[in-house]
Amino acid sequence: MSAYTLRSATWPMPTHHPRVIGTRHMVASANYLAAQTGFQILEAGGNAIDAGVAGGIALGVIQCEFVHFAGVAPIMVRIAGTGETWTVSGLGTWPAMASAAHFRREHGGRIPPGILRAVVPAAPDAWITALERWGTMSFGEVAQAAIRFAREGFPVSSFAQEMIADAEAAFRRYPQNERTFLPRGRPPEPGELLVQADLADTLEFLAAEERAAAKAGGRLAGLAAARRAFYDGEIAAKIDAFHKDNGGWLRRGDLASFRVDVEPAMKVRFGDVDLYTCGPWCQGPVLAQSVRMLDGVDLKALGHNSPAYVHRLAETLKLAFADRHAYYGDPKFVQVPMDRLLADDYVAARRALVDPERATPGMPDPGDAAALGLTGRRVTVPEGTVEWTEMEPDTSYLCVVDRHGNLFSATPSDGTSGGPMVTGTGLVPSNRGAQSWTDPDNPSCLAPGKRPRLTPSPAIAVQGARAMPFGTPGNDVQPQAMLQVFLNTFVWGMTPQQAIEQPRFATTSFPRSSDPHEYFPGRLEIEMRFPEDVADDLARRGHQIQWWRPYDWHAGCVSAIVHDRATGLLEGGADQRRPGGVAGW
Repeated sequence: MSAYTLRSATWPMPTHHPRVIGTRHMVASANYLAAQTGFQILEAGGNAIDAGVAGGIALGVIQCEFVHFAGVAPIMVRIAGTGETWTVSGLGTWPAMASAAHFRREHGGRIPPGILRAVVPAAPDAWITALERWGTMSFGEVAQAAIRFAREGFPVSSFAQEMIADAEAAFRRYPQNERTFLPRGRPPEPGELLVQADLADTLEFLAAEERAAAKAGGRLAGLAAARRAFYDGEIAAKIDAFHKDNGGWLRRGDLASFRVDVEPAMKVRFGDVDLYTCGPWCQGPVLAQSVRMLDGVDLKALGHNSPAYVHRLAETLKLAFADRHAYYGDPKFVQVPMDRLLADDYVAARRALVDPERATPGMPDPGDAAALGLTGRRVTVPEGTVEWTEMEPDTSYLCVVDRHGNLFSATPSDGTSGGPMVTGTGLVPSNRGAQSWTDPDNPSCLAPGKRPRLTPSPAIAVQGARAMPFGTPGNDVQPQAMLQVFLNTFVWGMTPQQAIEQPRFATTSFPRSSDPHEYFPGRLEIEMRFPEDVADDLARRGHQIQWWRPYDWHAGCVSAIVHDRATGLLEGGADQRRPGGVAGW
């Protein structure tokens, strides 16, 4: 591995965003206001978990086109001193009334936009659970910035205006959504204030319930009261009534019985780097499998972003995505052979399948089910290309390092255009059901109480005294963008900002996670900053090249912070592909 210090990177290239280096604490996010929100909490004495939760809740207001308070929020936390690394699932379950047969019978197997996509909102419980286990502040304290953004409004960015305009037809499906997000009868212009008064009321109600309980029982009793108010109190009752009145499946019992899972993070080794990811209830293991298959490959000999390098990474990712399609799902419902998928012999066999001169024309075959200890598992793949014009659901990201060395990494998601807003609450319950399947042979086929296979998947990397929380929005691009930034950092010795700003690529040669699961066999999307001769060489190897704009938002928006305990220095990076930002000193 290349030597790396914060003082002098081996790559002297300039960056578009200035390097942000500090010694105390730092926040990096796909939205600069969220980074500022988290930084204010750190400055007020909060730790990384307090700051991460504050920034995450704020993202549900200020990046409402992609994130919502009632959505999903997978979280990863690494505790200073012990090195314990935990995941909080932050992913809801299908209601008890849910039926894959209904979608097969009534919608030809599609899970169309609308109220029936809704699963239990998991983000509120994820944020509160993180505060309970590792935080020091109250829900009301960390939610103050979000409440202010919702009550007073925030200026819409050019990027947000573009996203809301792209989803205008979806917002107009639902009267409450239309009134809130098209308040002047049109998408807001850049710089206009967007107010979400009903959401502010909901957040203030939860904070008030917390304060009342905390007076007698303390901080933990207050957090429990805030959670109860959402999942088994007035908010739950409103969600239940709305779904009953509008043909939805969510009921109060689904909410009252729900809890997020807290479990140790998965760990794999790449050279001298430990990489931590979430489990196969999300696509986090795609990154883990890809890193394992690349371990031992002489990437330096290929040359950074050379045709041979891009080809090797793309073909490796295809193999991981093939296993994702065949084997990942909610481990509470399906057997996911993660130990075997990451075992040395299996990894070596998969690595050997990459032809250095020829691209697999579509998605490769998954690993042999019998060799993985599975019997009777059948896998189906869609035939050909399914075109879909509606805006893809997307996500955001935020990471924090505090003065103690605690790490926080979270990828909240579920925007406000994918389902109807519950009257009077400002809440759009998680539409993550769109990432399930209705094919009973697919391990992610929906079922009551089962979780969809989630795309948001935060990560943390540790190399000796250095640690790096990192992640990105981007649907199926997430593990691909994260892999490239991970290698740019730990193989090529770049600073976080340099690693993030490099030209990016992504394969789409697998069925996508979101309904209708489009499949574009052989396609490789690359940013226009790649030289044409690189694209020509990749095409010669069999990749079907599709160009992205320079710094295209579809290529993700990676944020990262490198913390070096040996020097005490922190350095953050934010992506100019979206309105990212770093705050720290």
